[in-house]
Amino acid sequence: MIQFVLDVKTGIPFYRQIIDQIKFGIASGNLKAGEQLPTVRALAVELKVNLNTVTKAYKELEIQNILETQQGSGTFINKTNINLPAKEKNKKLQSICSEFLTIALSYGFSKEEIISEIQKFTEK
Repeated sequence: MIQFVLDVKTGIPFYRQIIDQIKFGIASGNLKAGEQLPTVRALAVELKVNLNTVTKAYKELEIQNILETQQGSGTFINKTNINLPAKEKNKKLQSICSEFLTIALSYGFSKEEIISEIQKFTEK
């Protein structure tokens, strides 16, 4: 199961962020076919968003045949193969790095300190 995180600062609608996180979760192997997602209500409460936001995301993914909702059982990942284009993955990484560096540099960390800390995480 993935941990959903919404970022108000990106300007990307919350339902789109949920969709992207599910797609990235499938593409990275963190979400597997047959895996159950949280209910609409549970995810809405967890993310502190309107039920309609989660419903819209789930419905759009159902239309794309990525999710399947079984009445009374829940919402599941369909057998699907999502390969994100290298350009899209790179764009996402650039966005993450940009936000991270903006925060880290605003706290006064040097480039060397940032690199050292990242290396510690990749050695784990």
